[in-house]
Amino acid sequence: MTRISVKVDGTTYQDEVEPRLLLIHYLRDRLGLTGTPIGCDTSNCGACTVDLDGVSVKSCSVLAVQADGGEVTTVQGLARDGEWTGLQKAFHEKHALQCGYCTPGMLMAARDLLRENPHPSSDDVRHALEGNLCRCTGYQNIVRAVLAASGQEVSA
Repeated sequence: MTRISVKVDGTTYQDEVEPRLLLIHYLRDRLGLTGTPIGCDTSNCGACTVDLDGVSVKSCSVLAVQADGGEVTTVQGLARDGEWTGLQKAFHEKHALQCGYCTPGMLMAARDLLRENPHPSSDDVRHALEGNLCRCTGYQNIVRAVLAASGQEVSA
């Protein structure tokens, strides 16, 4: 067992974990943060994307011990005091979800993009989200939502 200390969604946790425990399983099984889904367990779909020390990562491909001393933000840590972020509001307003399974990963990847590029083009958005799969929407409304969150309104 290895002792880790990690800040998740603003709360610091200290735990003993097996060195092989994946971050996604630590978040879901140990901390009860089930808002981040397990989509494929192979890092292909991006549903499990979280922010680790300011960078979006697929939590099914990161060990919990790699987060030791770090800070993780999950989709559950985005809203503050029950108030959605502009990005979350844009996803809702632009109908950027259907079944919602990919939404946590899409939000986290889009958040990372907007942090680096506050006014992306639609091609920039598509490129930034290409590691996140959606099986329902065809991506058009997701792209519109990210652009709207950046202050760019897009028609049809």
